[in-house]
Amino acid sequence: MDIQEENDLIAIIKMQQTFGKSSNAVWAYLELFGISPLRAKRKKLRLLLEEMKGLFDSGSFKFQKKIYRISQEGIAEALSVVAHRNFPDYLENHNYLKKVMIGIAERESQEAGRGAEQELRRKEELLMAGQRDPEKAEANKRRIQELIKNIG
Repeated sequence: MDIQEENDLIAIIKMQQTFGKSSNAVWAYLELFGISPLRAKRKKLRLLLEEMKGLFDSGSFKFQKKIYRISQEGIAEALSVVAHRNFPDYLENHNYLKKVMIGIAERESQEAGRGAEQELRRKEELLMAGQRDPEKAEANKRRIQELIKNIG
């Protein structure tokens, strides 16, 4: 085994922990690229794992000049959907995965928007009722106590 082979295998092993509970979904997806036998395809596997690591680390991807934000759970869901689909040939790129992730990312964005809207309505209702937001009131109390400690 030469040094490059060894470095590829070490990188593959170290990257496995990056994916946590999603590692099985990542491996199932990567198998769609025809990565066996490992001896012959270790460089391809390492490159694919690096791309997956970048996706998990950034939580975003680019498709047709548009950037999409997606959670790690969303990525794992998309990987699972793609891995369970039967393809006649090996995959050559991540475009199908990206198309699946677009739908998930848009759904997550809508859910986040609804959550933010509900939170704003809750705060507005508190203000209209003449009450303060308990979270902000508690945070203000802590800041005042810290200021008093720092002064005295």
